[in-house]
Amino acid sequence: MDTRTLQTEAAPPLAGTRERGGSAWLGHGPAPSGVFEQYRDIDRLMLAPLTQLTGGLAPATLTAAAMDWWTHLLASPAKQLELADLAVRASGQLAGWAWTDGDNKAYPFEPLPQDKRFAAPPWQHWPFNLCVQAFLLAQHAWQHATSGVPGVTRHHEEMVAFGARQWLDLLSPSNCLWTNPVVLERTLGEGGANLVRGAWHAIEDQLRETIELPPAGAEDYQVGKNLAVTPGRVILRNRLAELIQYEPGTAKTRPEPLLLVPAWIMKYYVLDLSPHNSLVKALVDQGFTVFCLSWKNPGPEDRDTSFADYFSLGIEAALDAVDKILPRQGVHALGYCLGGTLLAIAAASMARSRPLALKTITLLAAQTDFTDPGELGLFVDEGQVEFLDRLMWRQGVLKSQQMRGTLQMMRSQDLIWSYRVINHLMGERRPLSDLMAWNADGTRLPYRMHSQYLRSLFLENALARGQFRLEGRALNLADIKVPIFNVGAVQDHVAPWRSVFKLHALTDAPQTFALTAGGHNVGIVNPPAKPGQAGARTTSHRIARWNAGDRLLTPDDWLAAMPQQDGSWWTPWFEWLHRHSSPWRRPPAMGAPRAGLQPVQAAPGSYVLER
Repeated sequence: MDTRTLQTEAAPPLAGTRERGGSAWLGHGPAPSGVFEQYRDIDRLMLAPLTQLTGGLAPATLTAAAMDWWTHLLASPAKQLELADLAVRASGQLAGWAWTDGDNKAYPFEPLPQDKRFAAPPWQHWPFNLCVQAFLLAQHAWQHATSGVPGVTRHHEEMVAFGARQWLDLLSPSNCLWTNPVVLERTLGEGGANLVRGAWHAIEDQLRETIELPPAGAEDYQVGKNLAVTPGRVILRNRLAELIQYEPGTAKTRPEPLLLVPAWIMKYYVLDLSPHNSLVKALVDQGFTVFCLSWKNPGPEDRDTSFADYFSLGIEAALDAVDKILPRQGVHALGYCLGGTLLAIAAASMARSRPLALKTITLLAAQTDFTDPGELGLFVDEGQVEFLDRLMWRQGVLKSQQMRGTLQMMRSQDLIWSYRVINHLMGERRPLSDLMAWNADGTRLPYRMHSQYLRSLFLENALARGQFRLEGRALNLADIKVPIFNVGAVQDHVAPWRSVFKLHALTDAPQTFALTAGGHNVGIVNPPAKPGQAGARTTSHRIARWNAGDRLLTPDDWLAAMPQQDGSWWTPWFEWLHRHSSPWRRPPAMGAPRAGLQPVQAAPGSYVLER
């Protein structure tokens, strides 16, 4: 297949400017000679070691945010007086409570609803409750100090607030042996044995991280043995992806197949975990013929793999293969996370060239408008992307540990400090779940693709603006006409649901939007509870249909108008798929040997096993 190129539509040059090397030159002298691009690798070579020392965070960007906040705070007497007044009143509240009601439950400061660090009963007794109240006062003060400072840009304000939260999480009394009553009780009760175990746990964790081994307990889960065990065959393999066709689970199936497009930021089997929570198995049991892409884990040799390669060697190659097995059948296509963004791009691209290829589209936690990407946007601006570009240029890929570190910082309270308290202070090793084991099985991202992704989608928001180009043609999401089922998750930190929701303003296609409880992974891997099933978690969702011409709602207006329903979003989605499918018929054969699609290997294939 031809190699595609991805780019955004270039703005016309300014009047009186000349262009050379893709940049505009202002002035009347000779245009730049291209020396900068010729020697740009010197910048990358010299500064790449710095990016490794800082974990990919750009010092210039962090410094600019801090200086923007600090200088504007110094220039605002009104804000200073507000903070002084807050400090006096809050300190007075704390002192009055400590003097009169040391053990009273009517505390002056309460933790956020999602903060469970101080929920255990021992925290309610003096002096630990005083430590908690002092910490919450500091948290309250910093929240006000880092917000509402006149003149600070929104991006810098959010960066400073995020940085303050990181320091506060580090200094929480829950992280210290002497100020954590739960840990003290355990230590006294065990004579310090928990600290000995915790020290060994810390050493083991550090060793595993150094030699890039999965966390302790992950060995209980093995792909192909108790994960990703839905029967199927790899029917197509190219240099970037394998296509798995799953065996039918019913005597008759719907004519329209399902094609699952997972993100290549993670391995595909998040959609095929254990049998009880496998979306693949659930779809097969519903009577659908299911195909799933399994992406190759790229190495430095794949550094020049582009975003468009994932389209041509992934979605397009898969649709060609499916058409040979089930000719002239529209496909129910599902995309998860970055795979959903790619699917939206593919749908817009094929809306005119292959209008009958897709029957419906399902997008799971997938952004198409990146104007409000949530906390992930804190790590994406011009300076940060340029700094990260140098790191990836040297490595050829973005390593999974570097991606995981960024995501852990976004939820440091849960993913870093709570883990260390439990494992290193309490001395416990709680068993991993299948989802946790999968989450530790990371993948790398090729240099060229990731650079294009950050610049075109995050920085320029080219897809939502209709300026994203594939095969030299600008794409417009308004060209998508097939029904869409769009899913967001309430606690999603990777693809915030309010950002996911914006798709309904970008296309007139009939859309169903479902908002599920949980986060980016737990909200999606969310099977319906079976009758009498013990230990099943309670879940809920909100759902509504939107047609062209209906009034557009803001995310918060939509949330207020939609009632919460008990149960998994899987159930209404299965019903939606059946409504958009044709009458039952016999299942298709596995592969199409006469068309060159000979099953070559049993699922889960080989790409998913690559480290």
